[in-house]
Amino acid sequence: MASNQDIIARQSVRAAAILTTGYVAGTVLSDCGLMNQLVLLINFTIGQLTDMSIKIEFSDDNSTWYQETTNSISAGVCTESAASHKYSATGKYRLPVEIKDRFIRVSAIGNGTVTDSTLTIDAVLGVA
Repeated sequence: MASNQDIIARQSVRAAAILTTGYVAGTVLSDCGLMNQLVLLINFTIGQLTDMSIKIEFSDDNSTWYQETTNSISAGVCTESAASHKYSATGKYRLPVEIKDRFIRVSAIGNGTVTDSTLTIDAVLGVA
């Protein structure tokens, strides 16, 4: 059973704002090293956008950042690629991420016409 020390209160990463056509980083989450789970709570209104993307980066010194990766396997070869999470419909989304990093940075970008779009991101950190 989780104790009160296992969960850090919900934190705002990005207050409600219109998206831009370039990645904009939200508030850096710090001192995350003792946690192993991050859940991003995403509230997205698409407006006139085609879609929006979120990228997650990790750092041990708040200076050098490493983007989350994903992989695909074909013919026994594992190919790693920088990951992003794409959303193409208005909604409230929950994105769980395993972590073991001291600092975490979440950035978002709108693809298309940003009129009437909005995005809010909150984070919950904890221990599974």
